[in-house]
This record gives sequence, C-alpha cells and structure tokens, in this order.
Amino acid sequence: MDTILTRSAAEAAQILKRGGLVAFPTETVYGLGANIFDEKAVSKIFSAKRRPADNPMIAHIFDRSQLPLLAKEISRDAGRLVEAFFPGPLTIVCRKTERVPMNATAGLETIGIRMPSHDLAREFLKNCETPVAAPSANLSGRPSPTTWRAVAEDLQGRIDCILQGDATEIGLESTVVDCASTVPTILRLGSVTFEQIREVIPETEVVSEVLKDPAKSPGLKHKHYAPSAAVKLVSANENFGGENAAFIGITEPAGTFVLKRICDTTQDYSREIFEFFRECDRQKIKTIYCETVENTGIGAALMDRLTRAAKR
Repeated sequence: MDTILTRSAAEAAQILKRGGLVAFPTETVYGLGANIFDEKAVSKIFSAKRRPADNPMIAHIFDRSQLPLLAKEISRDAGRLVEAFFPGPLTIVCRKTERVPMNATAGLETIGIRMPSHDLAREFLKNCETPVAAPSANLSGRPSPTTWRAVAEDLQGRIDCILQGDATEIGLESTVVDCASTVPTILRLGSVTFEQIREVIPETEVVSEVLKDPAKSPGLKHKHYAPSAAVKLVSANENFGGENAAFIGITEPAGTFVLKRICDTTQDYSREIFEFFRECDRQKIKTIYCETVENTGIGAALMDRLTRAAKR
C-alpha cells in the first residue's frame, strides 16, 4: 500500500469517506482515524496497528451536535464536563448508541468521545462529516506519535494517508473520564488534570490499578508507551548513567550520556517524552534514565506514562 502524505484536510477526509485509514494531528498525539460507523474500516485500524481486539477506541467529533449519534444519553456529570472542557484534551465515556459497531468499543456498551481543539484536526473532522474512531497512530505498544514522521516510521505502507501537521502541543493522550458509572472516574490521566476535573465535579475519583475486564479506556490493560530501551526512573540526587545511556528530565544530571534532554518545565517534559523515546530507539540506546516529577497536575499524567514504560 502506498501511503499518501498530504497537508490538505479536505483530501484526507475524502480518503476516510472512501473507507480508508487516515492519521491526523490533534493537540494531544496523532490519531489513526476511520469512519466509526464503517465496521470494515474500523477493523482495518486493529490490523494496521496490530492492536488487540479487546482495546477500545475513542470517537472524535467536530461538533457537540454529533454527540447523540454516539451516546444514548449525556448524563448531568457528562454534560458539565462537556461544557467545561470541549473542545479540548478530555474524553468522556458514555453508554453507546446501537449504531456504533461493537468492534469500535471492544465489545463494550460504552464509548469514549472527545472533541479536539486542534485547528487542523477540527478542519479534518468537519470535512469527514461523521464521527471518527481514532486510537493513537502508532504500532501498538510503541510510544505514541507526536509528529507525522513518527507516524510514518510505524505505519508507512500500512495505512492510506497521513495528514501532515506540526508536532503536537501537549504530547500525552487525552484524559479519560468514565461518566457511565455511578461516580465519575478518571480512567486515564492527561493534561486536563484531576484537580481541574474536581473543580467541576468534586466527587470524581481516579481508577485503581485493580481493573475489571474488559477495560473501558485505552492505556489501562495492554503494554503502552514503551521504547525498545530499558526505562529507569531516577531522582535528581541519585547517581546513574553508564554505557549507551540517555537521560531526560528537568535537572542537569552529573553523568555523561549519549543523548540528553533537559526540559524547562514539567509541561515541556510531557510534550517531549514520547519523541525522546523514539529518538533513543533510532540511536539504539540501551537504557533511558527518566527523572521523576511531582505527582500532581500534568506531572501525574507524565508519571503514569513513565511508570508504564518502565514495566518490562
């Protein structure tokens, strides 16, 4: 398969309408999209990504008017989150309509829905004229792509089109909140923080590590976010390093490294982490030392990704 590279949202949308797979930028990471109501096209996402069939997808919409196409109802709590954070990097999980195929939800009766704020993503989704199922545009288990070149590394020749945009602004996947349960529960941490959500719905909880099967959100069950190198979490005052090693963090380390990235803030660190993992793989780094950060705000989402990447 020849993968078309384009900067035209209209051209990419036409490919999706014909049943094709299109990778597109959002403010979080690049997504791999198909018409969510085209069961055959949705199945092709699983094949292209080598994605486990029990890993649900997130539906992307252009406008709130598309919500009834996907959700049987928008609960009071879901409505409050939509009002506060749509468009933006937040996904709400609701009970799905009959029209949504079961393969898009990994057999669940719920569907995650989000409305990106990214200008090119919104232009693309508007032109698609349908909600779009879109997990991250990478091979399953690999670090999520934050540039179109990272998408091409994994999926060139496996998908129909890559909509080329700039590097993503946030660099971590969206926050996911289960609004189909009795108490709203954060299933995946992201740049919309626990603290921000609690300001809207004070009773919100965070999912425990003991998960029921199947999981309602991607990023909970299967190995994610991992480079080929071993990931080691370290604090600034530790001694670490060695041959063929890399470092990323906020504090300048004492050791010598083949590759090193010093970030100004936790937000910068979050934006850089996945592309840094990929650059380490390109340079065949064996060990990546990642500085731990405070487990609050976006730092909690970053620590979630680092902890998962460090599990071998």
